[in-house]
Amino acid sequence: MEDLVESILDYVRADYTDYAIMINGEWGSGKTYFWNHKIRNKIDSLQLNGKTYTTIYMSLYGISNLEDISKKIFIETTQLMDKNMRKYMNSTDQQSIPEYAKTGLDMANLFGVTQNGDKVDYSKFFSTDDKVLCFDDLERANVDVIDILGYINNFVEHDHIKTIIICNEKELSTKLKSTNLEMKTFIATYLLDKEGDLSKTDKPMVEKIQDKIEYVFDKANDYERIKEKLIGETFEYAPEFNYIINGILMRYENNPDLIRFLRENTNYIISTFNKSGTRNLRILKHALNDFKKIYEMVNKYYPNTNYRIMQTMLIFTIAISFEIKAGKITKDKFVNIADNEEYKSILVSSRVLMDNRQFYIKEFDSNYYYNFKSEYRFFKFIEIYVRTRIFDMKTFKSNMEVIINTVDTEKLPGYKRLLIEEYWKISDDQFPGVIEEVLEDVKNGKVNLLDTVKLFIYFTYFIKKDLIEYDIKTVRTIFFNGMNVAALTSEYYENPDEEIDRIIIGEKTQEIKEVLDHFYMINRALKDKMYMEKAENIFKCIPMKMEMFYERFDKECMDVPIFKYYDPYQMFQRISCASNEDIVSIKEKLLDRADKYTKEIEPEMKNIAKLKQIIDDYVEGKDMGIKIVMLKEFSKDLGTILEKYEEKL
Repeated sequence: MEDLVESILDYVRADYTDYAIMINGEWGSGKTYFWNHKIRNKIDSLQLNGKTYTTIYMSLYGISNLEDISKKIFIETTQLMDKNMRKYMNSTDQQSIPEYAKTGLDMANLFGVTQNGDKVDYSKFFSTDDKVLCFDDLERANVDVIDILGYINNFVEHDHIKTIIICNEKELSTKLKSTNLEMKTFIATYLLDKEGDLSKTDKPMVEKIQDKIEYVFDKANDYERIKEKLIGETFEYAPEFNYIINGILMRYENNPDLIRFLRENTNYIISTFNKSGTRNLRILKHALNDFKKIYEMVNKYYPNTNYRIMQTMLIFTIAISFEIKAGKITKDKFVNIADNEEYKSILVSSRVLMDNRQFYIKEFDSNYYYNFKSEYRFFKFIEIYVRTRIFDMKTFKSNMEVIINTVDTEKLPGYKRLLIEEYWKISDDQFPGVIEEVLEDVKNGKVNLLDTVKLFIYFTYFIKKDLIEYDIKTVRTIFFNGMNVAALTSEYYENPDEEIDRIIIGEKTQEIKEVLDHFYMINRALKDKMYMEKAENIFKCIPMKMEMFYERFDKECMDVPIFKYYDPYQMFQRISCASNEDIVSIKEKLLDRADKYTKEIEPEMKNIAKLKQIIDDYVEGKDMGIKIVMLKEFSKDLGTILEKYEEKL
């Protein structure tokens, strides 16, 4: 790094130059930091041949026309003529005037009067051999790069002003190619058509259009030509990240506990930063700032949190920040992972069963946690915070409670260890005991249904690898019986397929198919049980709690075939006891529901048909009254609903 500094100073010291120099580096790699902390002060302190050099720094970020650059130069040079302002800036260690302050400068500057009343010394404008111009963020200007370089060339070629350009040439190249792409594509297509090449099949159309765009609009070559004329030397900026990261940590010195923790774990910060494969220090700054919030919240609510867990949180915060913010993945990659248990379950299935469908998660873990052992490696509240900028207190507390109870995996039940821990991490002495414990828990229904299915798939793998001596038929019987016991206390699984598919690799064995069929049969029964309980709770509101009935029916039953799960005779008794007004309201609600959710409620039509028949039998031969008329109308509209399903009934 010192060699680079000296090379730049050699350029400034040179008696005569008719070229600029360029500092090239990736976004966020610390180029501006390098200028401010390594270069600028050294140039400002240079004295050669009785001259003291003055740096004038301008960011081109957002510049929309060349006049804006001229205004910036004027502001920066004018500030040097104002003694009071320079005195203030020196006393406060200010390097440049804030943009908002520039807009409020006394307009007398524009009329040749400085703020202390002196006239402008125009000789300072004509003196160019003691100025060093620095143009930063070339690729972020909203002006054509070729025009900006031509503008800068005036200072370099005609005035021989020492000029340094800081940019990211990789992004500059992309910008040159992508500018006005729609217009370029239209013109290229038009030219190909005129030349008769559009209909030819000698090469893909996309390739033809791209070639024509590069031929007609070759801005990259224009850039190379003017760069060759303007830029004498290009220096590749390869920052000393250890030095810069140490500078970043300085901002947390007012928080003694945090700064101590960060300094103790600087090696993990640098290691995770390097593993990200980027050189973007801005993302690292944001990640450490996020960790500051996380560290403070953990210490406030869970002050005795395990030190290893805090280290893992630091690594995870930095890692997931780079993965999301550097554009390496879409934000959705982690959205559907609910917790650390599911994260580790994915890893186990991908490693033990060689499942490549979760390749990204496996690579993420292998990369960032390589040679770092920690059982808790995924923090949902941190993932949400980095992705959405919302610190979800409910998720935070839920995660932390689990962490406190599961840091020591040897205290976990055996079946949990198999699901979230690679089996080879269990010692040979412990493994047989874990297997026996799992079988006992499965047999007694202590494992939920979905985890039982997962465990059976692992057991088939263990049998295949001769790790356990059990016969597959015997194991299947144990799991069948255990699922029956677990079903007594289990709840219905809404969408189990995705989770099951994640751990089934290759062709399903006959035994796996049988266990899956048994699971789905039990799950369907649990669904029926759930809806029967729901139907009982909702329909019992008729006729005494009609407001509650309408509210719950609208919210929970409009697109659910709820009548399938309730006895038609009981339904008739409740409806017949309702007021005439409520009978009409229920009828209208059912008609509207059948129009909106025809397909969804089809399974309940057999019970609707039974209900209609019960009503018809009841009103037959009865003396006419308002209630009888209402029930007849109700039956008639049930018939209208049933007509939608006549062919299937």
